[in-house]
Parts: sequence; C-alpha cells; structure tokens
Amino acid sequence: MSDLRELYQEVILDHTKRPRNFGTLEGSSHRAEGNNPLCGDEIRVTVKVDGDSIRELRFEGAGCAISTASASLMTEALAGKTIEQANCLFDRFHGVVTGEIARDDGKLGKLAVMGGVAEYPLRVKCATLAWHTLRAALEGSGEPVTTE
Repeated sequence: MSDLRELYQEVILDHTKRPRNFGTLEGSSHRAEGNNPLCGDEIRVTVKVDGDSIRELRFEGAGCAISTASASLMTEALAGKTIEQANCLFDRFHGVVTGEIARDDGKLGKLAVMGGVAEYPLRVKCATLAWHTLRAALEGSGEPVTTE
C-alpha cells in the first residue's frame, strides 16, 4: 500500500472517530441542512459569520466515514477564512475529489488527503456534501441540499 493511501486512511479514520467541531453552534448566523440519499448521510452546518469572515463553524448529523471526515476537515480548514477564500477552497477541493484537477499543488493543505476519493466516484457525493451544505448556508438559500 502506498504511503499516500495509508495517510488517506489514517486521516479518514481519525476524523471519523474524533470529528472536530461536531455539534450545534449556539448563536449561529447561517445554517443549512443536506442529505445524500444514496449513502444515507444527513448533515446540518451552522456558521458564525462576522462581516465577510467565517468566525466559527460546526456540523452535526450522521454519515459515512468519508462524509464525517470531510465535514470535520472542512470545519478545521475554513475557520477564520473569508467567504471568498472559502469559496475558492471549495472549488479547488471539488476539483481534486472529482478528478477534474489532477493533483493538488499544496493549496489544500490537509484536505489534500481527500483527493483519494477521486478513485471512487460514488464517494464523491459523500466527500462534498458538507461543502455544498456550507455553501447553501452562506448563500442563505433556506432549501435543504441534496446530492441527487
């Protein structure tokens, strides 16, 4: 097994067993819900936005290992970022996990391990659910996000 595949598995397991920023965020300014009917993932993302910055974000719900790990990594990566930076990171992350971007150039940081999902097309929806839900929260759409 390659070192990258081992790292991928380690990070996924760590964030699945001990998700960061899991739970309700009291006093959130933005929120959205999402689900992936194919896998059964359900998630709620709550965010505190101050001006154009994401001050804090949390997630809760139930999902597969990929979905949970992705949401956990997302909350770590985006706290303190501007909404514009979050959107840019979303685009890069989405490109890497879908295989549209062949490999990360270091801009994703720890999120790059999720690039392994590109080898498993059915898991892309699991990996991107939290991100699409966050985007809906920030846009204030009010409609639940679904991967179907």
